[in-house]
Amino acid sequence: MSFSAAKRKQYIEKMKEEILDLLIIGGGITGAGVALQASASGMKTGLIEMQDFAEGTSSRSTKLVHGGIRYLKNFDVEVVADTVQERAVVQAIAPHIPKPDLMLLPIYDEPKATFNMFSVKVAMDLYDRLAGILGTKYENYTLTKEEVLEREPQLKKEGLLGGGVYLDFRNNDARLVIENIKRAAQDGGYLASRVKAVGFSFDSNGKISGVKAEDLLTGDQFEIKAKVVINASGPWADKVRGLDTETEIIPQLRPTKGVHLVVDSSRLHVPQPTYFDTGKNDGRMVFVVPREQKTYFGTTDTDYTGDYEHPEVTQADVDYLLEVVNSRYPEVNLTITDIEASWAGLRPLISGNGGSDYNGGNNGKISDESFNQLISTVEKFQKKEIGRLEVESVLKHLEDSLSESENNPSAVSRGSLLERSEEGLLTLSGGKITDYRKMAEGAMREIQHILKEEYGSVFKLVDSKNYPVSGGEISSANVEEELKQLAAKGTAKGLSEEEASYLAHLYGSNVVWLFDRIDEIEPAEYLTLAETLGLYYALEEEMTLTPEDYLVRRTNHLLFMRDSLDQVKEGVVTAMAGYYHWTGAETKEYQEKLNKTIAKSDLAELKGRGHQNGHIQHDTNIQ
Repeated sequence: MSFSAAKRKQYIEKMKEEILDLLIIGGGITGAGVALQASASGMKTGLIEMQDFAEGTSSRSTKLVHGGIRYLKNFDVEVVADTVQERAVVQAIAPHIPKPDLMLLPIYDEPKATFNMFSVKVAMDLYDRLAGILGTKYENYTLTKEEVLEREPQLKKEGLLGGGVYLDFRNNDARLVIENIKRAAQDGGYLASRVKAVGFSFDSNGKISGVKAEDLLTGDQFEIKAKVVINASGPWADKVRGLDTETEIIPQLRPTKGVHLVVDSSRLHVPQPTYFDTGKNDGRMVFVVPREQKTYFGTTDTDYTGDYEHPEVTQADVDYLLEVVNSRYPEVNLTITDIEASWAGLRPLISGNGGSDYNGGNNGKISDESFNQLISTVEKFQKKEIGRLEVESVLKHLEDSLSESENNPSAVSRGSLLERSEEGLLTLSGGKITDYRKMAEGAMREIQHILKEEYGSVFKLVDSKNYPVSGGEISSANVEEELKQLAAKGTAKGLSEEEASYLAHLYGSNVVWLFDRIDEIEPAEYLTLAETLGLYYALEEEMTLTPEDYLVRRTNHLLFMRDSLDQVKEGVVTAMAGYYHWTGAETKEYQEKLNKTIAKSDLAELKGRGHQNGHIQHDTNIQ
């Protein structure tokens, strides 16, 4: 099966000609998850995305599949139970993508600290109990101050009490999206990037019967007919809901912006992901994560009303994060000149909901008696001996109020919302990457019901908990060994161990496609053989249409391989120009657009303004 630019044209023609059972607007993780389940269930499925797959939001996360220990700041047991259980499901269906990684949580004696040494152990024990990892090698443990500093000697010593270590998972967010998309295509779905929904079609009863779409590559406008249309456009969900209607749309979303910065590991070295309070009494926590000889840190969490397609890293964002990290690692003295790459993304948070937050949290502490009662209640809940109301009752009567301020953007619910408008448009919004499959499953039950009740079409839904994404034909219980065996096929054909292992971890079971072509493909100019194999796989099998698609979302070159990017980008542009037969003017246009993206990631404009003596001024706009 191919999933290429040529295939894209075929898919668009199919969507013009046929009546779909389901059309999905949005090719981020939510839409991709729905597409996989719908196609696997035999529905005639289409998906359109106005940018590249994952470009809008799903390639801009903190790149972790969170277990959600932060939710236990509110002791939101049900959210954590759902999250850690769903994380295990995602790891099983996409075993080559999420990777277990123990997280260090240093504890400081500070006003309004999220955790102290007692409460962090309470939270971690509850977390492990919910995750079912008690007694395994991933079970949590605490560290003394000396043990924490032995691991991370650059950490601030003053006020350090010790730390906790618990299980979390690294993630490659954009790869998770494309692997879902590819599986949907393999199962018969029609999926096309750079196709924008510009309006709706209606039947004689005023119900939505399809979408008016525009191919952004050709300017061609056409209609796609579908029995059910679902809006899974992330931060754009409200905008899509407002297409072709004069009725005032009440916004469902309150987007917030998150920013991350990347430095070389020689400037800031952490042996494992680390998560701590900002130390600014603002209710936030920050991650510092090692990745591919780099270290990245974030995130900010501020309300956002600007251009959704191009969220910017501002001076205030940079100043805030550098101030936090330099405070926690006082000997490092990072400045803006140390930043090698950056990204800004929007979170499609549901407004007006109570519940768990993304980054904020109350600082209440609970007693041993309350904790024991809580643990007992949770055990009964897990065994289905009691219901949610009993759990909530216990939580409501904890000795300290654990509520959040409604006007804090960090306190907006991370929940999801599924609703159908009077015209028949389904909208699936909110949520987080960890929950994408579960959100899609809930939407599929509604879609199944609509197709049966309104069209007499009966479909049996796929068991999505046991249906692997593309590249996921690997045992989740033996991931590293199987990836090692796959990599050995590459080394047997002349690749280095490092190259073969990198490709195996990136592509999973699909890496066989690359290794099978080692004898057929010559290294492209400026590129190694391994890089050339990856690029041609992306062109033939991952609908990679621009150099940015490859360097930003099919791989992590832009973010975590900045040292080699300038050479690699030349080879990528040259090879793609030959593959697509671009004219000289077209090649120049793609090159210039790529250079602008790199400059934006490099923070070239902000660096150009200069900082006196490298000092960072704190901007009070970050609140």
